[in-house]
This record gives sequence, structure tokens and C-alpha cells, in this order.
Amino acid sequence: MNVFEAVKGNVTTRQAAEMYGIRVNRHGMAVCPFHNDKNPSMKVDMRFHCFACQADGDAVDFVSRLFGLPSKEAAMKLADDFGICYDSRQKPSVRPKIREPTPEQRYQQEENRCYKVLTDYFHSLRAWKQQYAPKQPEDEWHPLFVEALQRESYIEYLLDILLYGTPEEKKTLVAEQRKEVMKLEQRFAEPTAYNDRGRSQRKSGLDR
Repeated sequence: MNVFEAVKGNVTTRQAAEMYGIRVNRHGMAVCPFHNDKNPSMKVDMRFHCFACQADGDAVDFVSRLFGLPSKEAAMKLADDFGICYDSRQKPSVRPKIREPTPEQRYQQEENRCYKVLTDYFHSLRAWKQQYAPKQPEDEWHPLFVEALQRESYIEYLLDILLYGTPEEKKTLVAEQRKEVMKLEQRFAEPTAYNDRGRSQRKSGLDR
């Protein structure tokens, strides 16, 4: 199986988009990274299609456009990043060079990263709220249950700004939360961060 067959049989464009930090809402729409898009105008599912700039294609086409790579190198990047096996004879001896992102692209990557980290945290808070809820009135409240009660609404508020706020509001939020997003990333990276050892773990400290 060559790299194109392996990738197209295992990765949807939505999976690829979300892997590289593109936010896709519950209706399958995203802000198009291929033009100066202000509102979600790109449909992302098995394939992608932008109703504004008419960009269209599959996961390989999407990554090719996003990183400025030829199709084969884009397919190889997807295979590597998703851990997909394929015929190694398709691999060239020299890895492709990825062009340097523009300042606008760097900011968009940072905004996407902020959204992804906060989304992961929000889903964790909702899970903790159910998982660690006290079973009896006299039970001691688990620290992660307390954290969920205290932070769920605030994180949802931040996500609403990233989804529906003005460009100025989004940039301000990303700048203010940069250090805290890094702390959350480190917290997610710890294998024991969300188990019962959370009793002794300090809270992430996102500034209200």
C-alpha cells in the first residue's frame, strides 16, 4: 500500500485539520486558513470545501495547502503524524523542508493551540464533575470535582470569545493566557495529572 492509499484510507480531512490546530465547530464548519476568513466558511468532513475561496480537496490536499508541501510530502507528513504504516519504499532519503510561516500564520497557530488546550481542559472539567461527584452528602469533595465547579463556566466563557469574539478580543485573550496555556499543556502531558494524585496537585491558575 503506497502512502496516498494508506493516508486516504485512514485519515479524514477533519481529523487532519484538528490535528494541526484548526477549530471545527459542531456543524463541521471552520475558519478557512487559506484566505482572510472572518467567519467559518469552510466545511470539513471526509473532504474540505471553502464556500468563499473555493479551496477544495481531501486530507492530503488540505495539508499540502496548509504547509506549502508537494502532495507526496504532505501525505508522508500525515502518515508520520498519525502513525500510519505504508510501503517504506515510497519514502525519499531527504525529508521535505517546510516553508517558514508568516506572522499571520504564526498567530493563527498560537490561537488554534490556545483553543485546543482550553477545549481539552473544558472536556476534562466536565468529566471530573461527573466522575468525582460525591456519592453521599458526608463524602469529602475531591479536588478535581471542586476545580470543575469553580472553572467550568470560566473556561466556557474563554472558548466563546475564541469562537465568536472580535479579532481584537481574541488576540488579547491569546496574549493574556499564553503562560497559562503552557502550564495546562504541561499538566496534560503528565501521565498521573488527572488521576487520584490530583489530590495533591495545585490548580492550573488561569487568571480570571
